[in-house]
Amino acid sequence: MESKVSFDDLTVLLAVLRDGGFRAAARRLGVAPSKVSATISRIEAQLGVPVLRRTTRSLHLTDEGKLLVERVTPLLSAVDAACLEVVNLGGRVRGRLKLNVPGAVMPDILPPLLAEYRLQHPEVEVEIMVENDLVDVVAAGCDAGIRYGSVLEQDMISIPIGPRTQQMALAVAPTYFQEHGMPLEPEDLTAHRAIRYRLKDGPLLPWTLCREGQFIEVKPNNALILSVNAIDTGLRYTRAGMGIIQTFRNWLDEDFANGRLVPVLPDWWPEMDGPRLYYPNRSAPQPLRSFIEICRSTV
Repeated sequence: MESKVSFDDLTVLLAVLRDGGFRAAARRLGVAPSKVSATISRIEAQLGVPVLRRTTRSLHLTDEGKLLVERVTPLLSAVDAACLEVVNLGGRVRGRLKLNVPGAVMPDILPPLLAEYRLQHPEVEVEIMVENDLVDVVAAGCDAGIRYGSVLEQDMISIPIGPRTQQMALAVAPTYFQEHGMPLEPEDLTAHRAIRYRLKDGPLLPWTLCREGQFIEVKPNNALILSVNAIDTGLRYTRAGMGIIQTFRNWLDEDFANGRLVPVLPDWWPEMDGPRLYYPNRSAPQPLRSFIEICRSTV
C-alpha cells in the first residue's frame, strides 16, 4: 500500500518528540495543539499503526514509531540542508546548528568558539544538548557532537576542537591539608579523602597520574561521588574542604592564584588529548561547515 504521509506531517511528529509534547510543539510551530494532535492521528491512520504511546503525563514512541523516526530524520534533515544551501548562496549563513556536547566543554572551551560563531553568523540559531555518553548524533537530531577520546563509528569524521591537549591536576583546600597533611607521593593518596566523578551507569573516572612516562592509577578514599554530568560543580565541594579533586588544570588557575586551593603532586599531573568535534561522513549543512571552519582556525 502506498503511503500518503506528507513531509509536513512528519515534521510535526519530529517537533513533538524534540519539544516533549503537543503543546510545546504547537508553540514552536505557531499552531493550535489540536492541530498537532490531529496531524499525529492522521499519520497513524495513514500508516495503519500507532506511532506514539500517549498518557496524560508522557508520550513515547512505539516500535513502529521508532523505526519511522530513525528512517525519516536523516531524510528531512537533508531536505532542510538542501533548502538552506540555496538560501545561503547569497553569502549569509542561516538555519540552525545543533550540537551534542559533554559538560566538560561548557565552562571554557565552547563559549569563545560560539561567541566568534555568533559574531560571524548572527542569523544561525544554535542549540546545545549536554550529554556525556557517546551518542548517535543523527538519531539525536544533532548536526555534530563533541567528545573526549571516544571510539567513533566508521561513518564519522572528527577534528580537534579547542586545546589539542589538556592537563589533569590535583587540588585541595588549605583547610583540608592543614588538618590531614599533604600527600607527598602518589601512594599517599590512598589515605586521603577524594571527590570523584562517576560515568552514567558506569565506573568511577580513574585517577591516573604520570611522571617521566610512568603511569600510576591510585584509589583514594571516596568522600563524595558526583555524576559526571555535574563535572563543573566539584570545585565547590573542594573549596569547602571535603577532599582532594582531580580536574582540568585550567579550571584551577583562579583558585590557585587567590589561594582558595593549592596544588597536590604537580610533578605527577598527566596530559590527555583535547576534545574532538565529530559529524557524519556526508555533506555537512552550511551552518555546521561554518562552525568547522572556526574550529580549524582556532588553536
